[in-house]
Amino acid sequence: MSEFYKQLLENNKKWVESKIDNDPEYFTRLAEGQSPPLLWIGCSDSRVPANEIVGAQPGEVFVHRNIANMVVHSDMNMLSVLDYAVNVLKVKHVIVCGHYGCGGVKAAMGNASIGLIDNWIRHIKDVYRHHKTYLDSIVNEDERFNTFVEINVKEQVYDLAKTSIVQGAWKNGQSLHLHGWVYGVGSGIVKDLGVNVSDNNDLDKVYRLSL
Repeated sequence: MSEFYKQLLENNKKWVESKIDNDPEYFTRLAEGQSPPLLWIGCSDSRVPANEIVGAQPGEVFVHRNIANMVVHSDMNMLSVLDYAVNVLKVKHVIVCGHYGCGGVKAAMGNASIGLIDNWIRHIKDVYRHHKTYLDSIVNEDERFNTFVEINVKEQVYDLAKTSIVQGAWKNGQSLHLHGWVYGVGSGIVKDLGVNVSDNNDLDKVYRLSL
């Protein structure tokens, strides 16, 4: 057994001890259930820990992560998480959080084949195609990259709003607010992109489902 692996187990023991020292009932309360107010849809990147970024404790954030924080309508994993969060946990907020320097977004800007992930990256390339004229007009490559990261997050927020799960919640009068953020890995600061959707009025009529 490697030293790294053994250290993980030791770290867990120390973490449990520190929690119990501060609060003997900590894990007992957690075992009773969860009622998080927030669903976080973020990138799988190891540098973007959802709970730590917002200073949340275990039980406060329901999390789904994938490469480049995508909301793909055929992704049953994402849809299952969304359905449970909205219809069972009754979360009030859903945040799609991207991050600057995202490898998935960067890969979508090029043509290199990486492997199986090429099929996932194609969804991100579709976002670029829809905004190609604007993005191609940005001469500075870093600025274009950062802008694409932001645009991708905004598109995922609107794709989230188009799901039958979210629209069904709105039709039932459920309070549900969608937001788009970008996290600065090099600064730790979150940028609110100002895309906040709380009902169908922000969608084109063709996307408004009659439920």
